[in-house]
Amino acid sequence: MSGDQTGESSDVEDDATDAVLDELFAVVEDRKETLPEDSYTASLFTHEKGENAVLEKLGEETTELLLAAKDDDREEIAHESADIVYHLLVLLSMKEMDLADLRAELRERR
Repeated sequence: MSGDQTGESSDVEDDATDAVLDELFAVVEDRKETLPEDSYTASLFTHEKGENAVLEKLGEETTELLLAAKDDDREEIAHESADIVYHLLVLLSMKEMDLADLRAELRERR
């Protein structure tokens, strides 16, 4: 989330971020439904470990994010943060949740 929500550019950035998340979640949901053979996302839904595969990836990506933060590596922080968000979206989909559930919880924390 951006820090200052009063400016017009913040609103535009928020809208763009919402659109990206919505589009990515739609792709995750589509891969869950269609299970294309060449899709990493689909492989997470069909993995022999089940949801543990996604949980392990979240743990791995979190560790990588912490190390990037420790090293003040902004590029790697962005990369690992995106990995965490992606795997979180897969987990939400696995649990039959969606972005509305996440947004509602975040709204409560304002």
